[in-house]
Amino acid sequence: MTSFKASASSSSSKPSGGWTYDVFLSFRGEDTRNNFVDHLYAALVQKGIHTFKDDEMIRGGEQISLELMHSIEESRFAVVVLSKNYADSSWCLDELAKIMKCGDQAGLKVLPVFYHVDPSDVRKQKGDYASAFSKHEEKFNGEKNEVNKWREALAGAANLSGYHISAVSGLVFIDFWLQFSLGEF
Repeated sequence: MTSFKASASSSSSKPSGGWTYDVFLSFRGEDTRNNFVDHLYAALVQKGIHTFKDDEMIRGGEQISLELMHSIEESRFAVVVLSKNYADSSWCLDELAKIMKCGDQAGLKVLPVFYHVDPSDVRKQKGDYASAFSKHEEKFNGEKNEVNKWREALAGAANLSGYHISAVSGLVFIDFWLQFSLGEF
């Protein structure tokens, strides 16, 4: 398991080692923004871990997709919160494809969190994930490469060692993860 060690500086300053962010959070807002991700973000910031969360870090007037992609490149770790509707969003899937590419090419460490979803359903793209990809294939009919890139990124993330979170375990996970894994950040 990858562990983290908080930067000595405050959460608003740049971490050491040339990274702009210690952690990039990837998530589907409608599923997790106002619950699990908000708690995780607050816990990370409280520990002095400089964390990118789109609604906290993107300044008004910036092109969101460019800013997000650049922030992924400038992060040391990516926590990908895979939830029920994550794959419905082509935006989330583009983000995930970039995260996995940076993991392969630039050493970005990726930690998947399976939030109220079965990791096997994500890995095999069954259930809600199968439905989401059927819609993408219909919508992006002429762009099969794009949909295949998303499928590969999702399968790659789901094959990584991660955490399976249920309703009861969400806050326990945050506390456990921060206490257990802050050794290397």
